[in-house]
Amino acid sequence: MKLLWRLLLLVLMSTKQSVAQTEDGSELAEGESAEASVVKLGVPDTRQSCAMWMGGVPGTPGHSGLPGRDGRDGLAGPKGDKGDQGQPGEKGEHGEKAEPGLPGPRGFPGTPGVQGSPGNSPASHHSAFSVGLTSPVSATNVPIRFNKVFLNEQRHYDGISGKFRCVLPGVYFFTYHFTIYPRDAKVGLYRNDRPVLFTYDQYKERDLDQASGSVLLKLQAGDEVWLQVYGEEEFSGIYSDNTNDSTFTGFLLYPDFTEENST
Repeated sequence: MKLLWRLLLLVLMSTKQSVAQTEDGSELAEGESAEASVVKLGVPDTRQSCAMWMGGVPGTPGHSGLPGRDGRDGLAGPKGDKGDQGQPGEKGEHGEKAEPGLPGPRGFPGTPGVQGSPGNSPASHHSAFSVGLTSPVSATNVPIRFNKVFLNEQRHYDGISGKFRCVLPGVYFFTYHFTIYPRDAKVGLYRNDRPVLFTYDQYKERDLDQASGSVLLKLQAGDEVWLQVYGEEEFSGIYSDNTNDSTFTGFLLYPDFTEENST
C-alpha cells in the first residue's frame, strides 16, 4: 500500500514540473482559449483511465461465453492407405430355400467307361434237342428211347436212358408228335417219375392216326423229363417207318439262376 502512495506522489510531482516549463517558454496564441492552453500546457489529448496508470487489484474472471456455430465442412482429404483385412464374422443363419433355377446348357459327352465283364445273357446259354423213332414201340411203362437224332449238340438228351436231363435251370418247351398204328395209343410225359401230361388216341382200322402234345415246364438243374407208354401193351400203338415219323423235341426258352433254382 505504501508503494502505491509513493508512485502517486511521483506522478504528481512530474506533472507540476511540466506545467512550470510551459509557462516559462511559450506564449498563448491569439484566439486561443484558456482551456485550450491548459491542454497544451499539461494534459495530453488521449487520456487513459486511472486503472492503466494506477496499479489496481486484478478483477474477477468473467463467465465463459456461449459455444460458437459449427464451421463449414472442409475440403476432402487425400485417399488413405488400404487397411488390414479384418477377422471373419460369425456364420449367418440359413436362408429360405429358393425356387429351382432353369436347366443349364447340355454338357459335353464324358469319356467312355471301361467295358464291363460279360453277364448271364440268355443268348449265351443253350439247351435243345430233337429226336425221333426208327421203329414201332412195343415196351410199356418205361421211357421211350428215341434213336434218330436230329439235334443234340449239348447232349442233354440221353439216347440210352431215353431221358432229357436238365443242366441249365429255367423254362423249357417240350412237344411230341406220334403216328398211331395199328392199335390205340396212350402216352404220358413224365418229370422225375411223376406224370405231367397225357395223350390218348383211339385207332381206326385201315387208317394212320396222329397224336401230339406240348407243354412248358420250369425245371431245376438235375430234373429229368421223358415219354413213355402208359398202361398195357394194348395201348402201344406208337408207330414209325421210313415214311412215317414219331418225334420228341425240347429246348430252353430262358434260363433262371435265382437262389431257388440254384439249390
